[in-house]
Amino acid sequence: MTDSSSYPRFAILVAGGSGTRMGADRPKQFLELLGEPVLLHTLRRFAEASLRVTQLVVVLPADQFAVWEELCARHHVQIPHTVVAGGDSRWASVRNGLAALGQPDGIVAVHDGVRPLASRTIIERAFAAAETYKAVVVAVTPKDSVRNLAQRGSYALNRSRLRLVQTPQCFDLDLLRRAYQLPELPTFTDDASVVEDLCPIHIVDGDYRNLKITTPEDLILAEALLRQER
Repeated sequence: MTDSSSYPRFAILVAGGSGTRMGADRPKQFLELLGEPVLLHTLRRFAEASLRVTQLVVVLPADQFAVWEELCARHHVQIPHTVVAGGDSRWASVRNGLAALGQPDGIVAVHDGVRPLASRTIIERAFAAAETYKAVVVAVTPKDSVRNLAQRGSYALNRSRLRLVQTPQCFDLDLLRRAYQLPELPTFTDDASVVEDLCPIHIVDGDYRNLKITTPEDLILAEALLRQER
């Protein structure tokens, strides 16, 4: 592969969450955001033609397939995508998503299905950087002061040296597959933590607007940000 146009691009959208912290009656990926499911907003971000993503994989719990199919019919979704059953953990869900990709090489983005505000600029930045560095995360600097809990009290950390990690996280496809052949560990909190023993993780600037829908307040903020884009 010698130029960016020769790198096939793929995306795995992991949407295995519940509505527990939202206090909702449905999984948070299916909550309405300006009248449409959160997950549909996310799917559209990666389906933008200029990003050249050749295969989109949505990972859902198997018992949510019918709900997603009904929502796609209701909202006339025409975006081609593959739906894959998730596993008992995020690690297992990403591994199942990888298994749905038939290509031997390329760049794959792994993204939270409940991050519906990732901009085209951020996604492109991560894809492009992964062509050089093979393992890339988008991240932002903490706005607040940060303290580390110690046995006696706490102490301040230098926030200029800390980053809050977001998604997408983009990887050389072969690298990510090799990483996911290793046993799952409790220290795996995201894909970068799965890969970091095999390859250094490169950080590119994220966006504070690229929030993850976790609490009711997040949904309110996401709606306000989406209205600004329209």
